[in-house]
Amino acid sequence: MSTGKINVSVENIFPLIKKFLYSDHEIFLRELVSNATDATLKLKHLTSLGEAKVEYGDPKIHIKIDKEAKTLSIIDQGLGMTLEEVEKYINQIAFSGAEEFLEKYKDSAKDSGIIGHFGLGFYSAFMVASKVEIITKSYQDAPAAHWTCDGSPEFTLVAHDKTERGSEIVLHIAEDSEEFLEESKISELLKKYNKFMPVPIVFGTKKVALPKPEDAPEDYKTEYEEVENVINNPNPAWTRQPADLSDEDYKSFYRELYPMQFEEPLFNIHLNVDYPFNLTGILYFPKLDAQLQVQKDKIQLYQNQVYVTDNVEGIVPEFLVMLRGVIDSPDIPLNVSRSYLQADGNVKKISNYITRKVADKLKSLFTDNRADFEAKWNDIKIVLEYGMLSEPKFSEKAGAFMLYPTVKGDFYTLDELKEKFAATQTDKDGKLVLLYASNAENQHSYIDIAHEKGYEVLLLDSPIVSHLIQKLEGENENLTFARVDADHIDKLIAKEDSLPSKLSEEETKNLQEFIEKIVPKSTYTVQMEALDSHAAPFVITQPEFMRRMKEMSQSGGGGMFAMGNFPDMYNLVVNTNSDLANRLLQTTDEAVREQHIQAALDLAKIGQGLLKGEELTAFVKRSFERL
Repeated sequence: MSTGKINVSVENIFPLIKKFLYSDHEIFLRELVSNATDATLKLKHLTSLGEAKVEYGDPKIHIKIDKEAKTLSIIDQGLGMTLEEVEKYINQIAFSGAEEFLEKYKDSAKDSGIIGHFGLGFYSAFMVASKVEIITKSYQDAPAAHWTCDGSPEFTLVAHDKTERGSEIVLHIAEDSEEFLEESKISELLKKYNKFMPVPIVFGTKKVALPKPEDAPEDYKTEYEEVENVINNPNPAWTRQPADLSDEDYKSFYRELYPMQFEEPLFNIHLNVDYPFNLTGILYFPKLDAQLQVQKDKIQLYQNQVYVTDNVEGIVPEFLVMLRGVIDSPDIPLNVSRSYLQADGNVKKISNYITRKVADKLKSLFTDNRADFEAKWNDIKIVLEYGMLSEPKFSEKAGAFMLYPTVKGDFYTLDELKEKFAATQTDKDGKLVLLYASNAENQHSYIDIAHEKGYEVLLLDSPIVSHLIQKLEGENENLTFARVDADHIDKLIAKEDSLPSKLSEEETKNLQEFIEKIVPKSTYTVQMEALDSHAAPFVITQPEFMRRMKEMSQSGGGGMFAMGNFPDMYNLVVNTNSDLANRLLQTTDEAVREQHIQAALDLAKIGQGLLKGEELTAFVKRSFERL
């Protein structure tokens, strides 16, 4: 037997570990199971090299609870430790056995799956335990060891009669941590942190139905047997080669990740790179609506199949945090901090790689099956539009597959729009004018006018469309967008012939003065236009620039595009060739004229969805009175 003091630089190392080393005490289980995995994978590696003269077999990690003894045990069948190794690796805190192993076998161990870099990981046990025991037997021919420590710098180390190789860590759970003696709690933590660990993890048992005998009677009752309950999947889809996976394999793994998600993903992207950093993973595009307020934190970050976090901002490009899936990289530490992510060069490379990979996948989907890509467009467009705005590297590639649908259901790329409509939708300055609707129902009358004149109308209805078209206009000198209810179409697009006005200049001036007396000048600018006599007498439009600035100031999710408040400003376009215009001039009764102007203004406001509240109530009342 030997006794002594653990080799630490401060007497109160354990209180420090308990309070400050980890922000969340439940991490202890992740650390201890990861260490058990390390020990198992090390043995596998040494046997593959012929350095360990033992049978590797089919080792598992067992987790056991003893409520009466108030203990939680983590048992592995890995390479174990000798008494000397316990002295070295356990009593010399922060000396990582995994790091020494990797250094010694750095060439051959590259792909061995050693988790490593845990350092103080074992001592996280003292966050929940009042006493910790290690009972360990090395794969080498050496006596087993039994180490005990009660959370003070004092320890005991004696020989033990254990005959099977491997280690058993016994945690005597402290009174303030007895929640970790509940099976439901341990099961929850194992599924959270160790669901995809590369060594089978057994926790408890489960009943499995036995096959029904061929000669079973009609009243045969199914028989069951108790078997070990393996709670993890040691070979998840992302660790396998894409060529070995079918579409159903990817969908099955998605259901494994998100058992409560009933909709199938639209498609997936398999990530696999080993230079200049190591990264594997699978990203899924779920169905998304046209709002930015979607559920984030659905991408899980792993390090060598050990769960780290579901907060991947900084690692995954911001526009992709709305996706789902898994990213696994040994180049990202288990204890991720925001300052680390901001400073580490590998993280930026990883982000750039994911951006490029996603863009390449989208391009191939578009090229290989455009019809299918178009069918999925409404479910993925918000991610792609956000990517266009936030990631220059993505924007450079996105022009090849970004689509712009019309209200009729046709889809075009920007280059296709330029080619198809350059001859028919050009303004007096030679710019291509792309008309668009943001709400096909609310802007139906304006869309009808555009279609009657032979113009195409796009349907751009996402909350960030104003920012997107601003960007596109900045990148394309001879291109401008105008919402279909913006300045009147005949002003936006050059016409070969202008319609003459049926009113003289003086009549037009008088009519404008009549209307301006009734219409609030703070909100409306009255514009007199000679339009087709069948066009509406009054049409409300909104100056494109002012409307776009207002939309941009209101969108952006948390202030990304916040620009202050813009007032509501509208144009009231009066058709001087309409019958109403002529009737207003001929009316001598000012009260009647005012009623006609107010009624026409109300109808125009209804067309824009602007008549609400008291104004709508008053309009309905007046209309019934006229009846």
